[in-house]
Amino acid sequence: MKRILLADDHSFIRLGLIQILKDEYPSVEIKEVGDGDALVKEVMQQDWDLVISDLDMPGKNGLEALEQIKLLKPKLPVLILSVFTEDLYAVRVIKAGASGYMNKNAAPYELVTAIQRILLGRKYITAEIAEKLLSNPDADKKPHELLSNREFEIFKMLALGKTISQIADSLSLALTTISTYRGRIMEKLNLSTNSELTRYAITNHIISDINL
Repeated sequence: MKRILLADDHSFIRLGLIQILKDEYPSVEIKEVGDGDALVKEVMQQDWDLVISDLDMPGKNGLEALEQIKLLKPKLPVLILSVFTEDLYAVRVIKAGASGYMNKNAAPYELVTAIQRILLGRKYITAEIAEKLLSNPDADKKPHELLSNREFEIFKMLALGKTISQIADSLSLALTTISTYRGRIMEKLNLSTNSELTRYAITNHIISDINL
């Protein structure tokens, strides 16, 4: 019997995923959690065949949880789901140790295909992402692709209009730490103001103006 740990902060998303999983694996055992902290705690306490995790969750996000899971149980396969397109996060999560990355808009049969591949010990990635992983020198990358995972998260929050103090509270970091990150981000992107940063994020489809 397969044991799958499912992490998503939206109960209706979890419900839909559970139905897909039970249709394919009637005897599957599924445990639900609603945030990254609870996800890591469950991984520490029990053994699982597969983790399916949302990327954007309150507290510890999916990418941070993934990094901790890989330290705790390096062989545990993790499939990351997200509303963000592959070009924004797929390479990041695969390099962090994920077994696959999938957009939430994908058809249910694609999720089943991904799970089947991953449970066989293989990766689930598109040909485009595989090519990026094999040959994508820094010279060909956009400036935001050179940001670290933490820098990228803070970059998105700044672009969405979050203040330094709001970001510090959200990430449980000091104000000075967030200010330092902001300085690094601005330098790497060659920007001077938050409004320029927001325009950059919209132009590169990292956020949408409807999010503002």
